[in-house]
Amino acid sequence: MDSETRRYRTGDREVVLDLTDDCRSWVTSRGDGLLHVFVPHATAGIAILETGAGSDDDLLAALGDLLPADDRWRHRHGSRGHGRSHVMPALVPPYATVPVLGGRLALGTWQSICLVDLNVDNAERDVQLSFLRG
Repeated sequence: MDSETRRYRTGDREVVLDLTDDCRSWVTSRGDGLLHVFVPHATAGIAILETGAGSDDDLLAALGDLLPADDRWRHRHGSRGHGRSHVMPALVPPYATVPVLGGRLALGTWQSICLVDLNVDNAERDVQLSFLRG
Protein backbone atom coordinates (compact mmCIF):
# COMPACT_ATOMS: atom_id res chain seq x y z
CA MET A 1 0.00 0.00 0.00
CA ASP A 2 1.25 3.48 -0.89
CA SER A 3 0.59 6.27 1.63
CA GLU A 4 1.30 9.93 1.98
CA THR A 5 0.36 12.51 4.61
CA ARG A 6 -0.54 16.01 3.47
CA ARG A 7 -1.13 19.08 5.63
CA TYR A 8 -3.94 21.55 5.00
CA ARG A 9 -4.57 24.94 6.54
CA THR A 10 -8.18 25.22 7.72
CA GLY A 11 -7.69 28.45 9.65
CA ASP A 12 -9.84 29.84 12.43
CA ARG A 13 -13.28 29.24 10.89
CA GLU A 14 -15.53 26.28 10.19
CA VAL A 15 -14.71 24.88 6.79
CA VAL A 16 -15.53 22.34 4.12
CA LEU A 17 -12.27 22.11 2.19
CA ASP A 18 -12.32 20.40 -1.23
CA LEU A 19 -9.45 17.89 -1.51
CA THR A 20 -10.57 16.35 -4.81
CA ASP A 21 -7.89 17.88 -7.05
CA ASP A 22 -5.11 16.77 -4.69
CA CYS A 23 -6.59 13.27 -4.49
CA ARG A 24 -7.05 13.14 -8.25
CA SER A 25 -3.46 14.12 -8.97
CA TRP A 26 -2.13 11.69 -6.36
CA VAL A 27 -3.83 8.63 -7.94
CA THR A 28 -3.25 9.55 -11.60
CA SER A 29 -0.53 6.99 -12.37
CA ARG A 30 -1.59 4.29 -9.91
CA GLY A 31 -3.91 2.14 -12.02
CA ASP A 32 -6.87 0.32 -10.44
CA GLY A 33 -7.47 0.17 -6.71
CA LEU A 34 -8.91 2.02 -3.75
CA LEU A 35 -8.06 5.46 -2.43
CA HIS A 36 -8.57 5.72 1.32
CA VAL A 37 -8.64 9.25 2.74
CA PHE A 38 -8.25 9.53 6.52
CA VAL A 39 -7.96 12.51 8.86
CA PRO A 40 -6.21 11.44 12.10
CA HIS A 41 -7.88 14.04 14.30
CA ALA A 42 -10.66 13.65 16.88
CA THR A 43 -12.45 16.77 15.64
CA ALA A 44 -12.53 16.54 11.82
CA GLY A 45 -14.16 14.38 9.17
CA ILE A 46 -14.14 13.46 5.50
CA ALA A 47 -17.29 13.86 3.41
CA ILE A 48 -18.16 13.18 -0.21
CA LEU A 49 -20.58 15.81 -1.43
CA GLU A 50 -21.21 18.42 -4.08
CA THR A 51 -19.33 21.68 -3.58
CA GLY A 52 -19.60 25.12 -5.10
CA ALA A 53 -23.39 25.15 -5.44
CA GLY A 54 -24.11 25.78 -1.77
CA SER A 55 -24.05 22.22 -0.46
CA ASP A 56 -20.84 22.85 1.45
CA ASP A 57 -22.45 25.82 3.23
CA ASP A 58 -25.61 23.76 3.74
CA LEU A 59 -23.56 21.03 5.43
CA LEU A 60 -22.01 23.57 7.81
CA ALA A 61 -25.47 25.01 8.55
CA ALA A 62 -26.93 21.53 9.20
CA LEU A 63 -24.04 20.65 11.51
CA GLY A 64 -24.56 24.00 13.27
CA ASP A 65 -28.23 23.09 13.83
CA LEU A 66 -27.41 19.57 15.03
CA LEU A 67 -24.32 20.55 17.03
CA PRO A 68 -24.69 24.13 18.29
CA ALA A 69 -21.57 25.99 19.41
CA ASP A 70 -22.85 26.64 22.92
CA ASP A 71 -22.12 25.52 26.47
CA ARG A 72 -24.19 22.29 26.52
CA TRP A 73 -21.15 20.06 25.88
CA ARG A 74 -19.45 18.14 28.69
CA HIS A 75 -16.16 18.12 26.81
CA ARG A 76 -15.06 21.65 27.73
CA HIS A 77 -11.79 23.16 26.70
CA GLY A 78 -10.82 25.53 23.95
CA SER A 79 -13.33 27.83 22.32
CA ARG A 80 -17.02 27.96 23.27
CA GLY A 81 -18.83 24.85 22.08
CA HIS A 82 -15.60 22.98 21.35
CA GLY A 83 -17.15 19.72 22.59
CA ARG A 84 -19.36 19.60 19.50
CA SER A 85 -16.25 19.16 17.36
CA HIS A 86 -15.54 15.92 19.22
CA VAL A 87 -19.07 14.64 18.46
CA MET A 88 -19.01 15.62 14.77
CA PRO A 89 -16.91 12.61 13.57
CA ALA A 90 -19.81 10.34 14.61
CA LEU A 91 -21.86 12.14 11.92
CA VAL A 92 -19.10 12.93 9.40
CA PRO A 93 -16.61 10.06 9.77
CA PRO A 94 -12.86 10.67 9.67
CA TYR A 95 -12.44 8.61 6.48
CA ALA A 96 -13.75 7.85 3.01
CA THR A 97 -12.80 5.22 0.43
CA VAL A 98 -13.15 5.85 -3.29
CA PRO A 99 -12.62 3.38 -6.16
CA VAL A 100 -9.88 4.27 -8.63
CA LEU A 101 -10.19 2.91 -12.17
CA GLY A 102 -7.31 3.38 -14.58
CA GLY A 103 -5.79 6.06 -12.38
CA ARG A 104 -9.03 8.05 -12.19
CA LEU A 105 -11.27 8.61 -9.19
CA ALA A 106 -14.61 6.87 -9.77
CA LEU A 107 -16.62 9.77 -8.35
CA GLY A 108 -20.01 10.84 -9.64
CA THR A 109 -20.29 14.00 -11.72
CA TRP A 110 -20.94 16.31 -8.77
CA GLN A 111 -19.08 14.46 -6.02
CA SER A 112 -16.06 15.93 -4.28
CA ILE A 113 -13.86 14.63 -1.46
CA CYS A 114 -13.88 17.19 1.36
CA LEU A 115 -12.29 17.77 4.73
CA VAL A 116 -14.91 18.97 7.23
CA ASP A 117 -13.55 20.91 10.20
CA LEU A 118 -15.66 22.68 12.82
CA ASN A 119 -12.75 23.08 15.26
CA VAL A 120 -11.65 26.71 15.10
CA ASP A 121 -8.88 26.03 17.64
CA ASN A 122 -6.68 24.01 15.22
CA ALA A 123 -5.50 25.89 12.16
CA GLU A 124 -3.87 22.92 10.39
CA ARG A 125 -4.95 19.36 9.66
CA ASP A 126 -3.11 16.31 8.42
CA VAL A 127 -4.82 14.07 5.88
CA GLN A 128 -3.50 10.63 5.04
CA LEU A 129 -3.93 9.38 1.49
CA SER A 130 -3.49 5.62 1.04
CA PHE A 131 -3.75 3.61 -2.16
CA LEU A 132 -4.43 -0.11 -2.22
CA ARG A 133 -3.79 -1.60 -5.64
CA GLY A 134 -6.53 -3.81 -7.07
